[in-house]
Amino acid sequence: MLVFHLARREEWVAAQRTGRYGGSSDDRADGFIHFSTAETVRESAARHRAGESDLVLIAVASEELPGAFRWERARDGVLFPHLYGALPIDRVKWVKELPLGADGRHVFPPLD
Repeated sequence: MLVFHLARREEWVAAQRTGRYGGSSDDRADGFIHFSTAETVRESAARHRAGESDLVLIAVASEELPGAFRWERARDGVLFPHLYGALPIDRVKWVKELPLGADGRHVFPPLD
C-alpha cells in the first residue's frame, strides 16, 4: 500500500544529499514523520500545508518502511501511518510536484 508525505522542497533536496529524510521541522518536533493514505492526504494538505507553494508529494510502499513504522489513531479515530526515524530515500517510489491551483488548494497527481 502506498503512503504519502508532504515535504517542503528544500528539506527534500537536503535529504537527497544525505540519502535520508528526517522529516519536516514539524515532524521532528512530534518525534515521527507523518504520512497519509490516498484517502486522507488531501485533507492533510488542506489542514497542515494550506497555501504552501513549494511542496513535493513523496510516495512510499508501507511494507518497505523500516521497523519503526506504525499505524496510529489520530483525528477522529482514523489510523495514520507514522515513521519513527529517518526515511532512507532509496525506499521512495516516486516524488511529484504539488502545485497550488487557482483556488489556492494543492493539485494532486494520480496517487498510484
